[in-house]
Amino acid sequence: MTKKADFITSGNNRKIAYHHRKASEPTVLFCGGYMSDMEGTKALYLEKICQGLGISYIRFDYSGHGSSSEKFEDGTISSWSEDAISIIDQVAQGPLIVIGSSMGGWIGLITCLARQKRIKAFIGIAVAPDFTRELMWDQYSVGVRETLKRDGIYLEPSDYSDEPYRVSYELIKDGENHILLNKPIELDLPVWLFHGLKDTSVPHEYSARVAEKLTSDDVIISYNKQGDHRLSSAADLQRLKQALIEFI
Repeated sequence: MTKKADFITSGNNRKIAYHHRKASEPTVLFCGGYMSDMEGTKALYLEKICQGLGISYIRFDYSGHGSSSEKFEDGTISSWSEDAISIIDQVAQGPLIVIGSSMGGWIGLITCLARQKRIKAFIGIAVAPDFTRELMWDQYSVGVRETLKRDGIYLEPSDYSDEPYRVSYELIKDGENHILLNKPIELDLPVWLFHGLKDTSVPHEYSARVAEKLTSDDVIISYNKQGDHRLSSAADLQRLKQALIEFI
């Protein structure tokens, strides 16, 4: 039986659901992707890994996701980053290893920058910083842009669900406040980036661009020639486990 989620209060009284498996340090914090929740394959797999390694683990739902409060379309990079930072401040103890998948890679990097003294290492899976600009707005047609400006929302077909992505104009505008790839990413910590060469959602070049911008010299990129965006195959998850073991 799945344990009932606990909750903290983030900014603007948002109720953020989380699961915290307490054990030894460091604590692993998993930041999921856009419209993903803490019951996903990687989130649950990482919990099993951490249990086997005897270390603490936290998975959580951003506001508007899973069991947390608020509407998804009201969320922004600012609010979701604030949710992740609130989890660190209110739940996590000691040093952390942050793991971010897709949008969670962007959120994770923002979180690492905000709490550098707490972060021991970062693992990125198909990291997608700046996606609101480069993979959304810059790619949208004039018609889609006008829809966003007029209606405040655009329903974008998803390759991973029957439910479309609900893209808000506020998300697009707010993303401009968190652009990372136009300047150095001032993090001096070990980083391991995973990306599939068959990723059709986030180009694999993103991991190389993140590596280039990071000021840390301790950065590894692992490409899977057959890997897609999710990187959830048994082999992909095993490589993720090995990276985590190395950082521990």
